[in-house]
Amino acid sequence: MITNRSIRKLLCLITVILPCFICAQDLVITNARIIGAGGEVIANGSIVVRGGRIVSVAAGQPPVANGTTIDALGMTAMPGFIDAHRHINTGPDEKAQMQALLEAGYTTILSGGGPADGNITLRDHIEQGLINGPRIIPSGRVGLDLTPDEARAEVRRLADLGVKFTGEINLTSFPGPTEQEMTVLRAIIDEAAKVGIFVQVHAVSHQSTMAAVDAGIKLLVHTTNKNFLTREMADKMASEGVQVLSTVGFGSPVFGVFADDNVPRFRNGEAWPDSIPATSRVPDLHMGEEAAHAPLNARTLWDSGVLVGYCTDTGYDPLAGLDHELKILNVMFSTHDLIKMMGPNTASYIQMSDELGELAPGKLADIILINGDPHAGYWEWLKTTVVIKEGKIVVDKRAP
Repeated sequence: MITNRSIRKLLCLITVILPCFICAQDLVITNARIIGAGGEVIANGSIVVRGGRIVSVAAGQPPVANGTTIDALGMTAMPGFIDAHRHINTGPDEKAQMQALLEAGYTTILSGGGPADGNITLRDHIEQGLINGPRIIPSGRVGLDLTPDEARAEVRRLADLGVKFTGEINLTSFPGPTEQEMTVLRAIIDEAAKVGIFVQVHAVSHQSTMAAVDAGIKLLVHTTNKNFLTREMADKMASEGVQVLSTVGFGSPVFGVFADDNVPRFRNGEAWPDSIPATSRVPDLHMGEEAAHAPLNARTLWDSGVLVGYCTDTGYDPLAGLDHELKILNVMFSTHDLIKMMGPNTASYIQMSDELGELAPGKLADIILINGDPHAGYWEWLKTTVVIKEGKIVVDKRAP
């Protein structure tokens, strides 16, 4: 029989246990410089993580420090980096490649394309704990060489696989997309809207870029790099809600990555600028001009209010790719801009604004600690020391 006295005892027990349960956490970061989504700084703060999510971000010490504690004195806490366009797939080197991405600070990768099945396999290997790696968002190829009905069927197949993004759909740059390309693209857009798939387009001339915008495309995987965008074009893209990824380092030479011989190379390791796609095939384009077009176009888009996110589209070492892209972005953007670009903007592009992109209560605990101050310069962003993915420490390069 339940008496009033037993009820009172139960209530007393709950009042003792419940605060302890609420205070329990998986991870606490203390003494950290914490960077907000707009570049604002908490000079010395703490982050509490529970169940893979951020519970609190505040100045000073947490009221209770249960669970694993990381003393981040001298380090800066930022959201894990997101590369929204990198070509990855399953294969014999996947373990080393995924580990390198983590160690560079990446916690989320949107696959740039390739076979959807391979993307899914890679994602599953990571989620099942077979290898260590960032969160993988698969995509799948839908070619413009298909008929409209075939393209629709492929979109439905991707939806059945649970894939939410097409890979990059390549539109002809010069003189612009053909009518056949646009007919198939419009079929893809229409079918994708029915099954909840986001369509991504590779458009790198202003002719192909604006054709994609006119067709209703919202996600462009590269900043236009084959010629310049006008402010009017950028304003139209902003008014249409188009989102664009960076890849501003596309045409700029790479040094010291493939060989330490001070020879400029393209991002595939071959001769620069000769091996840049379309450089030798397009009369209107002089060799190497992509190195100027992309950064200026990115700034034009930004100033018009287009949401510009971050990606590398590189295949080489992730830390070198991060260095190269940030180095070129640094010419046109402040560190405040870069924090917004790499955080909330890229999270928005991958449709995960509610989960990623900033250190805030309720977000997934994807956190990196860098051994430096990101406001001092982009080079500090290359010093990732600790990587936390969904509240778990997956990289720790601190001295024992």
